[in-house]
Amino acid sequence: MNAALLLLADGRFPSGAHAHSGGAEPAVGVGDITDLATLGEFVDGRLQTSGLVDAAFAAAVCARCASDGAVDWRDFELEYLARTGSPRLRTASRTLGRQLLRGGRRAFSSPRFDEAVEALGTSIPQPIVMGLVAAAAGCTPSEAALCELHHLVGSLTTAAVRLLGLDPFAIAATGARLAPELERLAEAAASTAHLDPAELPADVALLNDVLAEHHGTWEVRLFAS
Repeated sequence: MNAALLLLADGRFPSGAHAHSGGAEPAVGVGDITDLATLGEFVDGRLQTSGLVDAAFAAAVCARCASDGAVDWRDFELEYLARTGSPRLRTASRTLGRQLLRGGRRAFSSPRFDEAVEALGTSIPQPIVMGLVAAAAGCTPSEAALCELHHLVGSLTTAAVRLLGLDPFAIAATGARLAPELERLAEAAASTAHLDPAELPADVALLNDVLAEHHGTWEVRLFAS
């Protein structure tokens, strides 16, 4: 396994994700997540929708970094934002992207990385940054997608431990059981990496957008998103 992939997947890598619940906190607030079983259902739903979208964008960006031709990085950003209806989720993605960019540029570098940052600035949606960092680290598109999916599951399950007091050992077992599905979804995402940005998956979860906007109105909350 790529050692760089292990570094990027490590929760101690400074990506800022500890401040975000991945949508778990608002889901807990409205009663969609109440226990381990409903958490599993919620995670599965996110993986099959917005999780796959994020993984596909990470894989496609990673693949473009290895190509010889010119890349319109702005197309990737616009198409990703078109799949993110909630303004709050757009802001959260850019916040996470900035933090991952900071850590990624300190750890890895490449001409393509610098080219994309020059085109987009430093406030880039997180899945696009993941693709750039993964490519600079020598990861494949499927590895970039797998890391993106791993981060989503980590955000949701870690937040659930804090929000509901769930058994962390049971949470770890849930993550282990999901491993084959994460690998399947990562390969599915990587299989679309050659497509133009407009043709990438668009299986968004509209309820997640609604809950994100609702969450932003709370006066007291543990997570930024």
